[in-house]
Amino acid sequence: MTRQLSPQEALIYAMITTAATDNQMSDAELRRIGTLVKELPAFDGFDENTLVEHAQACGLLMSGQNGLDNVLDSIAGGLPEHMRETCYVLACEVAASDEVVKREEKRFLQLLAQRLQLAQLTCAALARAASARHQRP
Repeated sequence: MTRQLSPQEALIYAMITTAATDNQMSDAELRRIGTLVKELPAFDGFDENTLVEHAQACGLLMSGQNGLDNVLDSIAGGLPEHMRETCYVLACEVAASDEVVKREEKRFLQLLAQRLQLAQLTCAALARAASARHQRP
């Protein structure tokens, strides 16, 4: 059994897992995670110097037996209900940041939405908004 994540840690786990799900964490994805942690109110008071440590802990949990289920359980367990949409949209931001949302990322986002018990229409709107922010002229 793993310890319960703080809401900020749960958000980080969701972003890291989204980026890592295709076995390639792009520079764009890593930069986006760093920017989101630095700029969003959800991360007020969070020590951004511990981001790598949290990413490693997430990777370790993911690599264990039932890794994906354990990560999803940890994310859902660490979030108050009012932060679930925030979690989903941040994962979408990371997926959209390298301009190509891969099949594996889409599947992870589906699993995340299910685990967070988010409505399908809500998820579609959040994903589209994240994608729109990363469009180029």
